[in-house]
Amino acid sequence: MIHVSNDPLHGVTLKALLECLVRQYGWEELGQRIKINCFKSDPSISSSLVFLRKTPWARKKVERLYIAGTKAGGS
Repeated sequence: MIHVSNDPLHGVTLKALLECLVRQYGWEELGQRIKINCFKSDPSISSSLVFLRKTPWARKKVERLYIAGTKAGGS
C-alpha cells in the first residue's frame, strides 16, 4: 500500500514556497499581506529565508498564505 500525504506542504521546501509567493504577489503585495520587515525593507529570498527559519509565527503565516493561494489558484 502506498501512503499519500494529506499535508499540502509535503515535499515543498521553504525556498520554493517563498519563490512561488514572490512570483504570485511580488514583494510589495507580500509585505502588505504579511506585515513583516523582511518583505518590506530591502527584501530578498535569502534574507527572508533566514528570518522565516528563525521565526515560527512568521513562517506559519507564509505557509498559510501559500496554502490558500494554491487552493484558489490551483498552482
